[in-house]
Amino acid sequence: MRRGSDRSHLLRVLGVAFGVAAVIGGTIGQGILRSPGVVAAGVPDAWLIILLWVLGGAAALVDSMSTVELAASIRRTGGAYAFLTRTFGRFAGLAAGIGVWLGYVGIVAFVSGLFGDYLHRLGILTVIPSNWLALAVLGIIGGIQAFGTRVSGASQELISAVKALIFVSLVVALMLSPRGAPVAASPPPVAMTVVGVIVAIRAILGTYLGWENAAFFGEEIKDFGKAVARATFGGIALVTMIYVLVNVAMLTVLTPQDMAGSDLVAADAAGRVFGPTGDTIMTAVSLISLISFINTAMMTFPRLIYAMARDAGIPRLSHVSGNGSPQVALALMVAVTAFFSQIGGYAILLAFSTWLMTCAAAGVNLSAIVLRRREPGLERPYRMPLFPLPAIFALSVNLGFLAAFLYESPVTVFQASVLVLVLAGTAYLSTRRTSGIVGGAVSGAA
Repeated sequence: MRRGSDRSHLLRVLGVAFGVAAVIGGTIGQGILRSPGVVAAGVPDAWLIILLWVLGGAAALVDSMSTVELAASIRRTGGAYAFLTRTFGRFAGLAAGIGVWLGYVGIVAFVSGLFGDYLHRLGILTVIPSNWLALAVLGIIGGIQAFGTRVSGASQELISAVKALIFVSLVVALMLSPRGAPVAASPPPVAMTVVGVIVAIRAILGTYLGWENAAFFGEEIKDFGKAVARATFGGIALVTMIYVLVNVAMLTVLTPQDMAGSDLVAADAAGRVFGPTGDTIMTAVSLISLISFINTAMMTFPRLIYAMARDAGIPRLSHVSGNGSPQVALALMVAVTAFFSQIGGYAILLAFSTWLMTCAAAGVNLSAIVLRRREPGLERPYRMPLFPLPAIFALSVNLGFLAAFLYESPVTVFQASVLVLVLAGTAYLSTRRTSGIVGGAVSGAA
């Protein structure tokens, strides 16, 4: 770890390539390997399946316009927390920031447990319990992040490039390799229903979550006002291309009826082509995806903790070392995630995560509309086209999902909302006297 004098600020040493890597690393994961089965069950037509995946990428692109405009204008660390604080005040910002952070703590804790399970499936370190392996991967990746912004940024670029290359290689292998015999006759096609299509669309949009990661690095990516648009839109385009190609490759091996309801369609396709080694191949692919996701999260969300602590006037938690790492916030992220990975409490946070993150997304869409009206003179290196239609479209979609979540799981929604409001209220009341930033007066300079 590079030694040097402590700094009170993050280091602006990252480039557009890192921003793209953050989008890829935070987006491509288990979703694209598992969701195609849900999609095929609701939409049993190959061309419609491909069309929906393309439209999913387009929807993510439209949704991202609100985030990119706000990020390019405000240029502060923290993503939705920074945007909602600027527009609606500290309490709204804290609610968004705490909600997003809790959701990702649950996801990372769950994913770290899968890491140990997948190592065991490959026959690696089977004598070590999987929950211990979860601790190990969190500790190792946290250690890499502690070496500073340049090292952690380079690690993200490298592992995201490797992940993208692996998925492209998988596509080529599936499309060009000779086919094995079907394990069993394909089941008969099922009728397409409105409910099935809605479930399929929800599954697809869920796999695109994570595109907002570049927006968390407003004080570390060079020329951020312009770079955030290139990184976010470029990352979404690459993710969409990979998702579409993966589905095309799967559909060259399997029929939609073969895919329907499968828990891991990619493994089924690989098994059809490679035989018994297909499962090993897909387990290895999954392992790389998990490592990439954990690395992205462990770089991104300590920045969110840092931003909230800095604005609240908590010097210890907003400490930045000479190498640019918010090491105390990083240690807190590792410790909390490790704790939940050991007690299994991540299941509760996972149940909350989709609701909490969708609430934050809707808040960002609304924030983009309000801030454009309230501060028309604010410098905006990127301005969403056809304003406010993209933000209204995305807001409508997110509100629709929130309504669906409320209908399906009212108790979970109530619990999640109460938890976040209590935490945000406690944080707000305990820090408002020491906070250097109040309400909508957050400075946009960086």
